[in-house]
Amino acid sequence: MVDVLDGRLLVASPTLGDERFARTVILLLHHDDDGAFGVVLNRPLPVRVEAVLPAWQEAVAPPGTLFQGGPVGLDGALGLVTIPEGAELHPGVSRMTGPFGVVDLDGDPTAGPLGVTGLRIFAGHSGWSAGQLEREVAAGDWYVLDADPADALTPQPDALWRRVLRRQGGTLAIVSTFPPDPSLN
Repeated sequence: MVDVLDGRLLVASPTLGDERFARTVILLLHHDDDGAFGVVLNRPLPVRVEAVLPAWQEAVAPPGTLFQGGPVGLDGALGLVTIPEGAELHPGVSRMTGPFGVVDLDGDPTAGPLGVTGLRIFAGHSGWSAGQLEREVAAGDWYVLDADPADALTPQPDALWRRVLRRQGGTLAIVSTFPPDPSLN
């Protein structure tokens, strides 16, 4: 049985060799013996939500654009929400882990309050097969850190990688200052 990492952040190590995930911060929404999936929190796309899901534009958190959740399922969309403690949820909202949930994007956002503090929409997601994520973490590709609900909705996603590492203190705060190509340091 693996240690379940639901609701935790995967923060890319500067030495991670896969350019698709360089300096990413991923929120893990599900993790078990069969694998894991989550969304990249800091890859905004230059596409406003209204271009693909017009009814949801008013409901999304700034900057109001779609985010690339990862390289898997790019033809699908996932609505990530943050849920306050004790909130009464709209029937289209499902809690995943801790303060994080998903919303049914086929529903009507004007049918009543969603009961959430924020929403972000992702094109695609990140996924790992059984044992793959554990091997990558053991290889030092990812730092596994606690998530703050504000991470999922930050209005400054481009600064999230540095901010998450900096708030850890110690060695990881120093890592946050590494240049994009550590070999140039």
